[in-house]
Amino acid sequence: MFGKKGDVSDHPATTLIAKGTRVEGELNFLGCLEIEGTVIGNVHSEDQKSRVRILHGGLLEGEIRVSDVVINGKVKGDIFAGNLIKLASKAVVEGNIHYSLIEVDKGAEVIGSFFLEQAHTNVSTFPAESQATDA
Repeated sequence: MFGKKGDVSDHPATTLIAKGTRVEGELNFLGCLEIEGTVIGNVHSEDQKSRVRILHGGLLEGEIRVSDVVINGKVKGDIFAGNLIKLASKAVVEGNIHYSLIEVDKGAEVIGSFFLEQAHTNVSTFPAESQATDA
């Protein structure tokens, strides 16, 4: 019963920054991070199964370095998605997007450049901004 595969402890944790909440500073996490409030600072995860979701009404001002990124809110900063980035219809991004796979819904807005990168299991291995090339 305890410690068996499929146990609750095997599933990645979800952290929620709720509407009306403001967090300032660097955020490092494992599992999933959902932002409905405001985060001022960089968001990083070295977990290759990590995911950050910026929900409608959510705001992140800083750099994102996460495996999977889903945006339906606003991001002011560069995004480094090691695996996949999804821009939903209400997404607004002011910054460059580094990705290996991308999905963009009608209505999403990007003020910045797109850079196609090889898939990275560890987003900290992405090249620095100055070394990237246009795709």
